[in-house]
Amino acid sequence: MTGGAGNIVLGAGLVAAVATTLLWSRVALLGVPARLARAATWATLAMAAAASGLLEAALIGHDLSVRYVAENGGRDVPLYYTVTSLWAALDGSLLLWLLILSGCAVVLGSRRADPLRPYAMAVVGVVTVFFFALTYFAANPFTEVSPVPADGPGPNPLLREHPAMGVHPPLLYAGYIGMVVPFAYGVAALLAGRTDRLSVGLMRRWTLAAWALLTAGITMGAWWSYAVLGWGGYWAWDPVENASLLPWLTATALLHTLAARRRTGALQSWTVALACGSFLLVLIGTFLTRSGAVASVHAFTASPLGPMLLGFVLISVAVVLGLLVWRSDRPEPTRPAPLLARESVMTGNAVLMVAMAAIVLTGTLFPLLVQAVQGDTATVGPGYFNRSAVPVALLVLLLMGVAPLLRADRPADPRRLGLPAAAGLGAAGVVGLLSRPGVPPLAAFALGAYVLTGLLQAAVRQRPSLRRSGWLLAHAGIAVVAIGVAASSAYTVSTERQLTVGETVIASDVTARLVQVDRTARRGEMSSRVRLELGGGANGRSEPALRYYPARDLTVSVPAIRSRISGDVYTTVLATTPDGTEATVRLAVNPLVGLVWLGGALTALGAATAAIRLPSRRRARVPAPDAAEPVGAA
Repeated sequence: MTGGAGNIVLGAGLVAAVATTLLWSRVALLGVPARLARAATWATLAMAAAASGLLEAALIGHDLSVRYVAENGGRDVPLYYTVTSLWAALDGSLLLWLLILSGCAVVLGSRRADPLRPYAMAVVGVVTVFFFALTYFAANPFTEVSPVPADGPGPNPLLREHPAMGVHPPLLYAGYIGMVVPFAYGVAALLAGRTDRLSVGLMRRWTLAAWALLTAGITMGAWWSYAVLGWGGYWAWDPVENASLLPWLTATALLHTLAARRRTGALQSWTVALACGSFLLVLIGTFLTRSGAVASVHAFTASPLGPMLLGFVLISVAVVLGLLVWRSDRPEPTRPAPLLARESVMTGNAVLMVAMAAIVLTGTLFPLLVQAVQGDTATVGPGYFNRSAVPVALLVLLLMGVAPLLRADRPADPRRLGLPAAAGLGAAGVVGLLSRPGVPPLAAFALGAYVLTGLLQAAVRQRPSLRRSGWLLAHAGIAVVAIGVAASSAYTVSTERQLTVGETVIASDVTARLVQVDRTARRGEMSSRVRLELGGGANGRSEPALRYYPARDLTVSVPAIRSRISGDVYTTVLATTPDGTEATVRLAVNPLVGLVWLGGALTALGAATAAIRLPSRRRARVPAPDAAEPVGAA
C-alpha cells in the first residue's frame, strides 16, 4: 500500500518537475506570464513533501513491506532516531534533498520578477528533474519486499549515538542545495549574455544563507565526529569531509568577490565562475558521497547511482565551461582599486580561497584518478593537506585581519595596523616562550590574536551596522577556530594502555583508574561499559563504552568526554576481557578544543546576522537600464 502510493507520488513529482522546467523556459523565451510555471513549482514541492511524509509514516508505523523500512527501520529504535532514519541511508536522504531543493525553487519563484529569473528557474528545474529521476529509477525507497521480515536492523548504529543526527544532515543539505540559486543565476546570465545584469544583492543573500547553513553543518559534523567516532579528533581530511569543505571555500571566495564587485562593478566573470563552481563542487561531493567511489565512515555504501551522478556532473561541467568560453569575449568594466584598499585585499583573499580549494580537490580526486587510469590503489594522507593547504589558510588569516581596517577605494593608513600587529607579535612571543608548539601553530596563535584585535579595533573606531556587525562576528569566529585548531593539534596528549581493575593510566596532568567493567545485553545490543575514576587535573567519573549490534555485526566505541575550561578529558575503551577484569583504555587531554565549536557557532551566527534585511528609510532608487543591478532586484 505505502510502496505503491510512494511510487505514484515520485512519478507525479518527476512529471511536475519536467512541467516546471518547460513552463519556466517558456516564460524565459516568450515572455508569457509565470502563473502556470509557479503552480507547477508548487506542485513539485507538494510531491516531494508527500513522498517524504509517506516514507516517514512508514518508518514510524514499522511498515516492513517497504524496502527502505526493512533495511533501516527497527521496532527497538527510539522514536527520535526512527524519525531521523529518513536521511540515515542513501534512498531516504534523496527525499530530504528533493524536499529542500523544491522548497528553494518555490522561494525563488515567488520573489519579485527580474530579467534573469525565468532562466534561473529553468536551470533549477533541470536540476530538480535529474534528482527526481535519480530517486525514481535508481534509488527508489518505496520498492516492496517479499516476504515481509518480522523486524529490521535499524539505522547504522553510528547514526543513533548522538542527537546531532537530527540537525547535522538537514543543515548540511540545506547549505549544499542553497548553492543552486547562485549557480542558476550564473548560468542564466551566461545564457542571456548579460552577466552585467546579475543582482549582487540577490546573489549575496542566497550565497550568505547557504554559507551560514553549510558552516553550521560542517561545525556540527566535526563535533559529531569528535563525540561519536571515538578516535579523539574532529577533522581527518577524509574525502567526504573534504567534499563539504570545497563548496564552503569557493562560496567564501564568492562572497568576497561580490563585496568587491558591489563597489567597483568589476569581477563579473569571477562572480559567475565562482557561483557556478560552488554548486558544481556540491555535485562532485554528491558523487563522492553517494556513489561508493571512496571509502569513508561518512559515505553511503556502494550504489548504482554512481554512473548517473558522474554523467550529470560531467555534463554540467561541460555546459558551464562552454558557456564561460562562449561569453569570454564580452568586455568587462574595470575600475582598479589601490593595492592596499579593502576591495583589493578581499579579492586577494578570494584568490587564496580558490587556491586552497584547488589543493583540497587535487588531494581528494587524485586516488580516484590513479585507480581509474592505472588500476592501482593510491592514498593521500593528512600530511599532504597540512603541508599544502595550511600555509594558504595562514595567508588568508593575514589578509583577513587587514581588510576591516582599510577603507574602500583608498590606500591604507599604516598606523591602523600597529595595534593588531603588536598583539600578534606579543601572542607569538608569549606562546613561544612558554612552549614549543611548532611553526604553523605558533603562526596561527599570532594571526588569531592579530585578527581579533583588528576586528575589535574596527568595531570601536566606527559603530558598525547590523550587517557589518555580522561580518565582524563571522571573521572573529574563524579566528577563534584557528586558535582552537592550533591548540588542540599542538598540545594534545594521549596514552593507550591495557589496565587491570585498580590500575591507572596517566596523560598530561590527568589520571584515570579502572574501577569496574560492566557487561550488559538487551534487545539488539550488547555493551561493555568501563568505569574510570579521574584524578589529577580532573576529578570525577568517566564511563566510556563498547557497544555491539548483532543485526549489523558492528562494534561502536562510545567515548566519554569531560569538558573543562582548559580543554577536554577524552576517554575511550578499545577492548575488554570476557571476565571483566581488564580493559584497554585510551586517555587523551585535548586543550581548548571547545574553541573549535565556539568559533564555528560564531561564524554561522555572524553570517546569519549579516543576511538580515532591515527596512530601508531611504527612498527607493530605480537604476538605469544599464546599471549593474536589474529593476526589481532585492
